[in-house]
Amino acid sequence: VDKLLEYHTLNGGLSRYVKIRHFYNNLLNQDVSDEKVQELADKFSIIMKAELINKKYLIKETVDFIEKNYQNYNFHIVSGSDEKELNYLCKELDLTQYFKTIEGSPTYKNDLVKNILEIYSYNPKEAILIGDSINDYEAANINGMKFYGYNNELLKDKDAYLESFTEFNLQKVIKNW
Repeated sequence: VDKLLEYHTLNGGLSRYVKIRHFYNNLLNQDVSDEKVQELADKFSIIMKAELINKKYLIKETVDFIEKNYQNYNFHIVSGSDEKELNYLCKELDLTQYFKTIEGSPTYKNDLVKNILEIYSYNPKEAILIGDSINDYEAANINGMKFYGYNNELLKDKDAYLESFTEFNLQKVIKNW
């Protein structure tokens, strides 16, 4: 369990499908069928949906920042979480209207970011990826974007780190480009 939790903490942005496979293949040294991975992912989904629709898990300052800025900037969600669940959660939490797209696994995060940049003709040098996992940092780097870490002490040594959204000023960041 400790090894699984350590892997999860270090790879927070990976999809549960990858984590389940890693658990079986690398920690238990067992093969696991696609069907078993899907069965376990489905069980996790039921638990996650029931619990995460509670607004107490939202970070208020982050939601305030998004609500205040969504009309001036193009916000997208890209996550290692299941895309259907993300859309369900955002709908239940009244967040959907703040984002142009809400995308997740099974497509890999690097590809999701690349696709958004291409589809919306965003210049990667004028885009920011704000994330809480090393996978977010890697997706930003692979796609030539600026990265800001948030809500994860392990990211403090990366490009930039947000201690708080209340102090984050997008106008200032953009002017410094």
